[in-house]
Amino acid sequence: MSISFDKALGIHEKALGFRAQRAEVLANNIANADTPNYKARDMDFASVLAAQAEQTSKGHFALDRTNARHIEAEGLSMGDESLQYRTPMQPSIDQNTVDAQLEQSSYAENAVGFQASFTLLNSKFKGLISALRGE
Repeated sequence: MSISFDKALGIHEKALGFRAQRAEVLANNIANADTPNYKARDMDFASVLAAQAEQTSKGHFALDRTNARHIEAEGLSMGDESLQYRTPMQPSIDQNTVDAQLEQSSYAENAVGFQASFTLLNSKFKGLISALRGE
């Protein structure tokens, strides 16, 4: 009898990956706060995770290949379709839509969520180790 990590960990593994990707997007927004015409982007974590859960519940899925010689990959394609442009609270003269305080608070909120997901996964792994040891 083998252990299926997908069943044991559930969606929490994917949630951790999504939070890491969102941190990259938010850090990119913060880094470009003074770039003229830069448009702030963000991903709706709840909708991306719900879409992933729906795809996983329907069965296994794979990425599309455009050439038969490409390496076949399994997983989620996180392209630009999951990123949305942020609507600015105040218009700026240089057409930049980054609000530094909003981006920093979103980044901090995402970091707390990442830590919570990581702690949950850590406890799941500890439970699996206890089960394997027979404790």
